[in-house]
Amino acid sequence: MARFQTQAPFPALRPRRLRAYPALRAMVRETHLSPADLIWPIFVMAGEDSHEPVSSMPGVSRHTVDRLPALAATAHKLGIPAICIFPYTDPALKTEDCKEAWNPDNLSNRAIRAIKDAVPDVMVMTDIALDPYNINGHDGIVRDGEIINDETVAALVKMGQAQAQSGADILGPSDMMDGRIGALRTMLEQNSFHNVSILSYSAKFSSAFYGPFRDAVGATGALTGDKNTYQIDPANSDEALRMIARDLSEGADMVMVKPGMPYLDICHRAKSEFGVPTFAYQVSGEYAMLQAAAQNGWLDGRRVMLESLMAFKRAGCDGVLSYFAPEVAEILNGAH
Repeated sequence: MARFQTQAPFPALRPRRLRAYPALRAMVRETHLSPADLIWPIFVMAGEDSHEPVSSMPGVSRHTVDRLPALAATAHKLGIPAICIFPYTDPALKTEDCKEAWNPDNLSNRAIRAIKDAVPDVMVMTDIALDPYNINGHDGIVRDGEIINDETVAALVKMGQAQAQSGADILGPSDMMDGRIGALRTMLEQNSFHNVSILSYSAKFSSAFYGPFRDAVGATGALTGDKNTYQIDPANSDEALRMIARDLSEGADMVMVKPGMPYLDICHRAKSEFGVPTFAYQVSGEYAMLQAAAQNGWLDGRRVMLESLMAFKRAGCDGVLSYFAPEVAEILNGAH
C-alpha cells in the first residue's frame, strides 16, 4: 500500500491577516498621533512684520511679535493646542545680572500678550531660563566661573512672575537649578495664579543636540564653557528619575524629557513610574538631522517625520514639542 504524506496544517495564527488592508491596520493600531499631542516652538525677534530663516534649522524662522497672532490662528485652525515662545534677544540687552529676563515688555512677555489677545484659546507656554538674556550664555547667573544656584532661582521667580502677569498658561522651567520648581509654585500661589501650570524640564540632559537652537536664540557665541554642572549627564537614567520625582514633589504639574529620540528610554521609564503627564522635546538637532537627510534625498522626509513623532507616543509621552508641528498637523488633518 502506498504511503501518503500529508502536509502539516499551517498554524491557525496568521499575524499578517491584521496587516492585509489599510482599514484593518488602522482599526488595530495601538498608538495614535493627533494635532492635540503637539506643542509648536516659535522663535521671536524684534522688528516689525518680518521673519528671518534660521540657517541651521531648514524651514524654521524667527518672527516679529506682530506676526504671532496669524501664527497662533494657524495653530488653532490646525488643532495645535499650545505655542512655546523662545526669544532672540538683542545682544545689547544681555547682561551679567540678566535683568531683561523679567522686564514686563521684553520680547517673550509682549509675545504672550499678543497671542492671548488675538487667539485666547491657544495656550502659551514659556521658557524659564536665563540664557537668552545672559551675556555669558548660561541658564544661570555666573560669578567667578560658577553658576550660582540660589541667586539664579530668585531671578527665575521674577521672570516667571512677569510671564504669568502677561498671561502665560504654562511655565516651562528649563534651567535645571535646584529648588526652582518649589520657588515658582510658591510665587504662583502667593500671587493667585492658581491655574498657571508648570511643565518642568525635569530631565534635561547636557546634550550635543542643542546646537541649532543656540543659533536660533543667539546664544552660540555667548556661551562660556559648558553646562555640565547643572544639566544631567547623558549616561544617567536613574538620576533623571530622581529629578522628576523631586520636581513633582515641589509642585510640577507635568514633566519634560529633553532631548527626545536619544532618550526614549527615559520617556518610557518616567511615564511607567510616575504616571503623570509626560512630554518630550524633539530638539533642534533632531529636527535638523531629519531635515538635512530629507533634503539630500537620503530619507523620505514625510515618513520619518511622522515615524519619529509616533515613537514618542509609543514610548509613553502624552505630547511632544516639535518644530514639525504645523506640517504634521496638516498631514494628520488631511488623513481624517
